[in-house]
Amino acid sequence: MVEVEGKRKRDNTDGDGGTVRSAKPPARDTPRPHIRVIPVLITLATVALAALLGWAMWDAYMGAPWTRDGTVRVYVVTMAPEVTGRIVELPVADNQFVHKGDLLMVIDPTNYKIAVSLAEAAMQQAEATAQNAAREAKRRQELSDLAVSAEVQQTFQASALAAEAQHQQAVANLDQARVNLERTQIRSPVNGWVTNLLAQLGDYANVGQNEISIVNADSFWVDGYFEETNLGSIHEGDPAEIKLMGYSPIVRGHVGSIARGINVPNAQPAEAGLASVNPIFTWVRLAQRIPVRISIDQVPDGVRLVAGMTATVQIDSRANRSKR
Repeated sequence: MVEVEGKRKRDNTDGDGGTVRSAKPPARDTPRPHIRVIPVLITLATVALAALLGWAMWDAYMGAPWTRDGTVRVYVVTMAPEVTGRIVELPVADNQFVHKGDLLMVIDPTNYKIAVSLAEAAMQQAEATAQNAAREAKRRQELSDLAVSAEVQQTFQASALAAEAQHQQAVANLDQARVNLERTQIRSPVNGWVTNLLAQLGDYANVGQNEISIVNADSFWVDGYFEETNLGSIHEGDPAEIKLMGYSPIVRGHVGSIARGINVPNAQPAEAGLASVNPIFTWVRLAQRIPVRISIDQVPDGVRLVAGMTATVQIDSRANRSKR
């Protein structure tokens, strides 16, 4: 026991052998709690950036309305024969580009050539009859009352007028026969593409029956269906960007016009003529979509416009607003 206590005493002395160490460790300064400034600043900066981005997105959406609901539209000219007959020539093929005035179809002109010849003969006969009647009436008018009575003069004068009327009728029939002969050749009224060609060589064409359709190459436009809440910031002439599905280049255009009416289901009349109003009212009402016509100004190389394509339309109304 004595040895153990002596050892403890020796351990409590320093290396110099004279100094006794304290049993308690020296007191240290207690760390003061401090505020972490950097995380707070990062949080505030993140909130400010999010608010700024949100405001920018809202301003871009309201200042440049856009919609994914866009469709490429075009005018299609339907060619229906005005005369009947068998198709004897069909020099075009489906999806072929044709120019204005190009021959599309020829209907058998045999009967119509014969009709022109008959009309010419009838016109010549009527012309000779009218000239002869006019000369006879003139001779009767130059005779005195002792040689011919006034009644006879009036009769010959009326015959001359009737003959002249028949001559004019024969001329009109000849013109109609020539027009029908020209109508056996159907030509393209516009520049465009032959589409959905179903007519075949040898088919019998009837009057008014569609045989050939031409997509007018100069009439493409885009209909963008915008929500009614965006109409206030859309004006005629505003520049527009069109992004077609499947193409990366942007098609340039401008707002041509805005539709002034859409179908309203509640306005449909019932059997009694009264409006049929839906009795169900939903608290969440969806905004109606209004067609906005976008006129195309520039089509990039390699972009092929096809009627019915899906398009995304963005309108920059701030461009014209700065000019006002």
